[in-house]
Amino acid sequence: MTLEIGDKAPDFTLPADGGGKVKLSDLRGGTVVLYFYPKDDTSGCAAEACQFRDLFPKFQHTDAAVIGISRDSVASHDKFKNKYKLPFTLASDEGGKVTERYGVWVQKSMYGRKYMGIERTTFLVDEKGVIRGIWRKVKVPGHAEEVLGAIKAT
Repeated sequence: MTLEIGDKAPDFTLPADGGGKVKLSDLRGGTVVLYFYPKDDTSGCAAEACQFRDLFPKFQHTDAAVIGISRDSVASHDKFKNKYKLPFTLASDEGGKVTERYGVWVQKSMYGRKYMGIERTTFLVDEKGVIRGIWRKVKVPGHAEEVLGAIKAT
């Protein structure tokens, strides 16, 4: 399944850091940034998380919620969040249903070896639950600023 701009964002309920839960439809009425990332505490994922962390006050100023999603466990998310002092929610998709519904669970290749993994992707969801922006195969430098700019432009 490939989601496109203008599609309704698939709803989900996932366990989140700190023993909480996050349900996308509960966030209607505000903008939501869903960023899918491969793995807690790896260099690229830490850099991306820290960019969202550093710009988080500006995201809050636009009333946007930021949610990071990976297939890591809640316990892994808790450690990652504490290590980097992340102020936003990290949701755990251990079963992979959400990453598959959003089309970010893909075949990847590294050093000629093929494997399945999360393609670093961000979705910008508006107050009605409609996808207004999609960034696929995200390059980390400057990405959080680009997403913030897209929110301010709407």
